[in-house]
Amino acid sequence: MTVGPQPVSEPRWFKSSYSGGNATECVEAAFVSSGVLVRDSKNGSGAILVLQGVAWQAFSQAVGNGRLGN
Repeated sequence: MTVGPQPVSEPRWFKSSYSGGNATECVEAAFVSSGVLVRDSKNGSGAILVLQGVAWQAFSQAVGNGRLGN
């Protein structure tokens, strides 16, 4: 029996409902055990923002309450 780290699976990305649907402002997110990953859907191999769950929750609430400007 081999003991070691568990294999890492690929995150399941989904597009934000706030992306607008016009191919110019597409954001994808993926929930992982350490929090939430966020990336530009047009650049899947680019930079990934890693957020703790509480930070994602605060951001989501701010968007939902209209506290973030356009």
